[in-house]
Amino acid sequence: MKTFPDIPGNTNLPALTVTNASGLNPPVDEDQLIKLMSFVEERENVVFKEIEAVYVDEAEIIEINEKYLDHNYVTDIITFRYDEQDNQAIEGTLYCCAPRIIEQSKEFGTDVESEFLRVFIHGLIHLSGYDDKTEEEKSIMTELENYYLEQLTKEL
Repeated sequence: MKTFPDIPGNTNLPALTVTNASGLNPPVDEDQLIKLMSFVEERENVVFKEIEAVYVDEAEIIEINEKYLDHNYVTDIITFRYDEQDNQAIEGTLYCCAPRIIEQSKEFGTDVESEFLRVFIHGLIHLSGYDDKTEEEKSIMTELENYYLEQLTKEL
């Protein structure tokens, strides 16, 4: 029986799959997203085993929101975690609504790229165990989002 050769590359990087079904072109690349995943892993003492970022349109995010959360509205991100709450092997999907993220960038006066990155970070923070149901929790998550965006900016 033959064995497969080792796949070259850095096996310490978190696994990321990006799918774009939104019809728009998100202004972020996989390298940026993987760097963000690494920053969050290091600071939050977690390991992302397999993360999927799926960019969708408004109709798709509403469908997911209704089906799984019993909500009937557009939101920027819906995060699902699949593993057994083992913070050393996190698996999850981040459904990101590309049109809503673009709209938010205009509302908040931020550039589109930063808003896409912020929403991705928000999903990673959720996967790491944070919640945003209270004002205090929202504040903590916003501080973390700002911190990780700043770390990425320093790297570039």
